[in-house]
Amino acid sequence: MGDTDVTTDAGAPWLIVGLGNPGPEYAMNRHNVGFMVADLLAERIGGRFKRASKAQAQVIEGRIGPPGPANRRVILAKPMSYMNLSGGPVTALRDFYKVPTANIVAIHDELDIDYGVLRLKLGGGDNGHNGLKSMTKAMGSDYHRVRFGIGRPPGRMQVADFVLKDFSSAERKELGYFVDRASDAVECLVIEGLERAQGTYNS
Repeated sequence: MGDTDVTTDAGAPWLIVGLGNPGPEYAMNRHNVGFMVADLLAERIGGRFKRASKAQAQVIEGRIGPPGPANRRVILAKPMSYMNLSGGPVTALRDFYKVPTANIVAIHDELDIDYGVLRLKLGGGDNGHNGLKSMTKAMGSDYHRVRFGIGRPPGRMQVADFVLKDFSSAERKELGYFVDRASDAVECLVIEGLERAQGTYNS
């Protein structure tokens, strides 16, 4: 699948998944930016994450969008497995809530995009991202992605070390703005569709 819209069931719920690692030691890592966006979306929905009974994940059920036809039922989730095992919890939630794969959104860090830049797409490869790799292995690749740029590691730093380090003090100055913008992009994707969201937020 490419970056084009697919026909989705207007009445079906959306599963919005922030990818990250559980535990306070990982909270501000670059690899956990998906959790950061999910936490902000939770604030906007006005809910509190709770342990899912059917999956190793924390979830909130709520609605996004104005009253009327554009209002969408959403399940917001943070897998509580480690990143490279994300596919199991996401698939369990998909099956429990009866969510079409095309109505799943993964929010994740992306090395090959400059810091703070967003790219929204449907389908494609995992580009070495272990969370996406696990999801794709479990259910195929035809889900949406909101890719949050973190840039490449400096010098000879290993990728694994870079993504598992906290955002730098300079990056943190703008992190709140970028997380807020990514949350806006997720809402636009769910309410208005991929093409409109790409036109507005792909930069």
